[in-house]
Amino acid sequence: STGLTEDQKEFQKVALDFAAKEMAPYMAEWDEKEIFPVETMRKAAQLGFGGIYVKPDVGGSGLSRLDTSIIFEALSTGCTSTTAYMSIHNMCVWMIDTFGNEEQRRRFCPSLCSMEKFASYCLTEPGSGSDAASLLTSAQKKGDTYVLNGSKAFISGGGDTDVYVVMCRTGGPGPKGISCLVLEKGMPGLSFGKKEKKVGWNSQPTRAVIFEDCVVPVGNRLGAEGQGFSIAMQGLNGGRINIASCSLGAAHASVLLAQEHLTVRKQFGEPLASNQYLQFRLAEMATRLVAARLMVRNAARALQDSREDAAVLCSMAKLFATDECFGICNQALQMHGGYGYLKDYAVQQFVRDIRVHQILEGTNEVMRMIVARNLLQS
Repeated sequence: STGLTEDQKEFQKVALDFAAKEMAPYMAEWDEKEIFPVETMRKAAQLGFGGIYVKPDVGGSGLSRLDTSIIFEALSTGCTSTTAYMSIHNMCVWMIDTFGNEEQRRRFCPSLCSMEKFASYCLTEPGSGSDAASLLTSAQKKGDTYVLNGSKAFISGGGDTDVYVVMCRTGGPGPKGISCLVLEKGMPGLSFGKKEKKVGWNSQPTRAVIFEDCVVPVGNRLGAEGQGFSIAMQGLNGGRINIASCSLGAAHASVLLAQEHLTVRKQFGEPLASNQYLQFRLAEMATRLVAARLMVRNAARALQDSREDAAVLCSMAKLFATDECFGICNQALQMHGGYGYLKDYAVQQFVRDIRVHQILEGTNEVMRMIVARNLLQS
């Protein structure tokens, strides 16, 4: 909490307490039984965590990107998978709040901020992941409706959520032909694939989202035709900070678990904590965690201030934090020895849940491309 305001320290304390009491005791069960903890998330929404950086007039908390990062890091110490879904939900609500008209904001945002309803972000397709601008899901305008055909892959919450923020092609090839539509569960022609079996992130369902002559009113389009790719990328700048913040929480929790294990476990007649090699590794883990946290918070401030370098700083922070934090969690597992590989010990779940953070919201290879392109163009 160094360098935080009194308000930010209070947000952090509330989120840490919630994580410790309402999430951590159930984390393993949610993972094993693949439970989507709807009621727990609604309790979090009562604390203002359903629309953290959404404007207050539609039920949001109106907090800054830095406040949001602090909250997601704290919540992630209790269950990284659940917090990561909440971060995606928050991104969707922000997109509607920011790019929607007044009618759309008032229709969708209040029930999403309270988490009475849940949202999913639909960009990735079976044939376009990193190359998002080549997406093929088509939306043909017919009178005052669009008719959607295509599918989305790897959609967090897919099938269990109520609102889908969908990027689709209304024009020609490339990013300028993409628009953004908000769909609601139950619309004719909207269906879902099988629930995917995943290595981690098991407290949130993942399915394909399928459109077969799905009819959507023109009034559900966010922004103008052709603005969808820009909306998607602006959403992802925040999403990258959010997912990096979730990585920080998992790494923080793993450092504490390793610290405790080294103190309790004895080998060769001495606690592991007396071994200088392990002391040095623990010191490195803590140092890398603090460095990653500073990068993420710096990027969050840049995004909040709409700085010109915000997008590249978000990419740097996502790249650095998700790589470093996975390494920290993995090292914590190693320090546990054979116990770390048992599901009775939480450290293995942090490793499994955090691994995908290096892939989603833009793979870390794409983050390197964004940073390199920025350097070589300047």
